[in-house]
Amino acid sequence: MSSTLRVSLPFTIALAAIAFVLFSFLLTLPLSAAWAFTAGILTCGILVPIVVDLKQRTEVVGTITNDTMTDAFNGESATLYVGNLPYRANEEVVKELFSRFGTVINVRLMKDRQTGRRRGFGFVEVASSDASKMIAKLNDFEFQERTLKVREARERQDEENQPAE
Repeated sequence: MSSTLRVSLPFTIALAAIAFVLFSFLLTLPLSAAWAFTAGILTCGILVPIVVDLKQRTEVVGTITNDTMTDAFNGESATLYVGNLPYRANEEVVKELFSRFGTVINVRLMKDRQTGRRRGFGFVEVASSDASKMIAKLNDFEFQERTLKVREARERQDEENQPAE
């Protein structure tokens, strides 16, 4: 079932029932139940796409407002390492989770170069003032049936600096 149909189906059924009641009882038109139901379906076929479209536009406006707020962040930032992420998790879901506890600036989830699949870890850039709170709240947090490991990211060590074996 497509996501649009999944979203609009409850609206369609609810509006059809309301239209049926209106056409059957309130308007006292000389219509049979079948005609009233048909009129309800036709009415809903026009109203539901409008309602769903308005709902989606509201969600997009909310997302744009959140993104604009993080782009305007000019304070000090810290980068957190997030391990044991579910492979199905994407940047938006991880950003939403971390945003509950403070300001998120950027999310980068690592992917395998050859397959393009996520590797189960990533980095979240956050406001420095919120970093310790996020670590405390989200380390060992159960997220999509996985236990997250969150800590402050360390600088990447170059191969030149590593001792020879």
